[in-house]
Amino acid sequence: MNAAFFRLAPRTLRGRLSLVAVTTATLLMVIVTVAFNTVIRHRLQHQADDELRTRAAAVATTIDTGGPRARVLETSNDQLLDTNVWIYTGPRLLEQPPSTTARSALALASAALARQGGTRCLTAGEPARSRLCSMPVPGGRSTATVVTALDLSPYRSSADTLLLASLCLDAIMLACTYLLTRLAVGRALRPVGSMTDQATQWSAIASADRFGTVRQPAELGHLAASLDALLDRIRAVLRHEQQLTGELSHELRTPLSRIIAELDWWQARPRSAAETVATHEVIADAARSMRTICDTLLDDAREGTTTAPGSAEVLPALHRLATRLEAAAHVTVDVCENSQGKAGVQAALLERIVSPLLANATRYATSRVTISARRESTGVCIDVVDDGPGVPECFAAQLFQPGRRADPGDGHLGAGLGLSLARRLARSAGGEVTHDSEHVPGARFTVTLPAG
Repeated sequence: MNAAFFRLAPRTLRGRLSLVAVTTATLLMVIVTVAFNTVIRHRLQHQADDELRTRAAAVATTIDTGGPRARVLETSNDQLLDTNVWIYTGPRLLEQPPSTTARSALALASAALARQGGTRCLTAGEPARSRLCSMPVPGGRSTATVVTALDLSPYRSSADTLLLASLCLDAIMLACTYLLTRLAVGRALRPVGSMTDQATQWSAIASADRFGTVRQPAELGHLAASLDALLDRIRAVLRHEQQLTGELSHELRTPLSRIIAELDWWQARPRSAAETVATHEVIADAARSMRTICDTLLDDAREGTTTAPGSAEVLPALHRLATRLEAAAHVTVDVCENSQGKAGVQAALLERIVSPLLANATRYATSRVTISARRESTGVCIDVVDDGPGVPECFAAQLFQPGRRADPGDGHLGAGLGLSLARRLARSAGGEVTHDSEHVPGARFTVTLPAG
């Protein structure tokens, strides 16, 4: 039954609200119509009773009850007064309408009223077409009762006409209610449809436009706030995906370059078996490095997860980075051999944090890059120092913002993602990456990580 109801129910909100409005209006109009017609019928019956009592009072003036027996006086209006009038003295009938018999339904009903005595009214006839009222005639030694009857057909006709008019008016009102509700709801929902279309368009193009600046009614204001929050979440997801894609591309560029260089070198001329094995080892190492990069960045990108604890010796990790690094021929990379300390992160994560700093240093260094590590009370500090031009003072505030470069046209390849990635990964492990603006000449970056 419920399934059938839902199949028959309108599918649109406007249709459902219109149906609710029409149903409510129907119930209200049925109650009002029934109450109105009930009152009208009682009012018409009361008018009929008043008319019957008036006629009975007029007939009573023609009855003499001063003698031992009541008698009817003859008047000029006897024919008018005798219409549907019964006169009784006690149980005995003195006079009845010429058109009725003693056994007719109206005669029997009038006799019953006379026997009951007092002023009473009832409805008789087939089917309940007449109204009868009895009235005692005050007098002297004798008593008399006047019973008058009235045909209710004109009153019932008036009541039926009013009922039909009420039903027609109800139908017109229901039709108007349905149409006006559909128009009103459609007009009220028009801004909602417009907001939905705008939200869909803005989410598709990652627009910064929002509904919060537009004045709306209270209900639409709540909807606008919800849509704004949804758009913000969508934009954050898109920005997160773009950032992850850029970081993966940035980090995978170096091992891919190693693979391409080894393949080009191997294909340049015939190689010995030993050289081929060495090439395979380099490619395999680069592939493992790519897998480690993907695992590290994807683990960090997962929402609601924290960096897995671990421990790594700093000096071996720095040596591995220096070995894999493809620095220019004029740049020397020195790893301070007295570097010491154990970082409280996994070795793969440690390399991913330091690698962008080291790549930037060799890219801008004039002749030398130095890497060193030291133990401090706050943990392990790793310094990456180069003798290049350093960071322009005007760019220092934007240094760790993703996609920003001090001079995009300086001829160096780079997307401006390395420093922001290094800082984000360090912070995810409870550390930090900072730039020493007072170090001259060149640049000095320091990675601080918890001790292992």
